[in-house]
Amino acid sequence: MRLGSSGLEVSRLCLGAYGFGDPARGRDRWTLPEPESIELVRLAVEAGITFFDTANVYSGGHSEEILGAALARYASRDEIVIATKVWAPMRSGPNAAGLSRKAILTEVEHSLRRLGTDYLDLYQIHRWDPVTPIEETMSALHSLVQAGKVRYLGASSMAAWQLAQAQHVARMHGWTPFVSMQGHLNLLYREEEREMLPYCADQGLGVIPWSPIARGKLARAWDETTARAQGDRYVASLYQESDRTIVDEVAAVAADRGLSMAQVALAWVADHPGVTAPIVGVRTPQHLAEAVAALDVHLDHEERDRLESRYRPRAVDHG
Repeated sequence: MRLGSSGLEVSRLCLGAYGFGDPARGRDRWTLPEPESIELVRLAVEAGITFFDTANVYSGGHSEEILGAALARYASRDEIVIATKVWAPMRSGPNAAGLSRKAILTEVEHSLRRLGTDYLDLYQIHRWDPVTPIEETMSALHSLVQAGKVRYLGASSMAAWQLAQAQHVARMHGWTPFVSMQGHLNLLYREEEREMLPYCADQGLGVIPWSPIARGKLARAWDETTARAQGDRYVASLYQESDRTIVDEVAAVAADRGLSMAQVALAWVADHPGVTAPIVGVRTPQHLAEAVAALDVHLDHEERDRLESRYRPRAVDHG
């Protein structure tokens, strides 16, 4: 798959490394220690996945360290696409977060060191910075491309007008524009369909949705829980009790097709118009195998109607 209208080739699935890291090093206590994380990367490479996404803030930087070490061991650097993100606070004190020139130029060096590479394939702004002028941000990002430290630029979770503004500023000055949008899209959250997905389709941006199975809510019965679900600080704010009916429809379609719920939910995202590659976070080899197999699942019109019919619009979430 090409990432939008760029020439960059990526696999149809992207392995997300949000869940990688020593639980003692980050803010989340449900993350996977290094040995289990490295094994998942190995299996992903063997399954043909060449696209990997992380962020500087995941597990306080340990996610980047693990991903870099695993890919150096099991993959050819020239054949894989490494994506990471910048914006979130990495320490206390001034200039520790955001998208200022100082923050970006500092954090890219730290990410390169942790990942053990001299360039990033895709460098993404994790969220919008309302304080820093977008001209400063886009100029700083462009300088990284010119310096050879970054190949492509991407954005994540913002309003469509903000993405349009960033693209306009970049093109007006002859700077490097974004080639991708990493947004929130799944059967429980479809607000990106309003403006963001049509804008990306019109402008040729690749779409790489995060949380395609809604942080696991679409992979099990509504009242079931897991260690991650209990420790996830955001899941309660992202989804609501009324989503139970959608989860029930996923379960029904999965039972009819002899598939797991996760496969049905992921297949819906993977076949969504405009989507390039969903970002999947997995915790076990079985989860990974199911995700890869979901690429061969194609829902018919009736099944998609069943899954989509109970959705009700909600407040737009920009993270």
